[in-house]
Amino acid sequence: MQGLKRAWRKVFQKILQKKLNYPTSSEVLTSYLKQCNEPPWTSYFVKYSTIKDDQWGKSHFNWHVGQSNYHILRTGCYPFIKYHCTKRIEQNLFLEDIFFRFIKILNLGLPCVAYGIAANFLIKHVEVVHTKKGYVQIYFLYPEDKGSLY
Repeated sequence: MQGLKRAWRKVFQKILQKKLNYPTSSEVLTSYLKQCNEPPWTSYFVKYSTIKDDQWGKSHFNWHVGQSNYHILRTGCYPFIKYHCTKRIEQNLFLEDIFFRFIKILNLGLPCVAYGIAANFLIKHVEVVHTKKGYVQIYFLYPEDKGSLY
């Protein structure tokens, strides 16, 4: 029995150590926006399994990168997190953030799950984001024209 406990402990330790070495979702977001020279907008998916989610619970918020501010719309759509980033002036997004969270809770997250399932079939493009902790693949419904306004 003791040997079984030790074996499970080693398995969990390996999983945790591996996850500790992953970049955070905020690091991936910042690195990608810098890598693209602060584009006017972008929209991508990142897999939960490749990052540490340090932005859990946030739905609509400001994010500063270099000289730019972005409004970030973020939602979980298992097995992905979806980010939509638009370069805009900083605003108080507290009420919008609460509203989006409330809507997600109200509908039990079912549209988010459906979006994640659909994304598995609709994703057509992959790019690599370089972070301090290695690279992470991010996914797009179609290749973006970097720097375009629409």
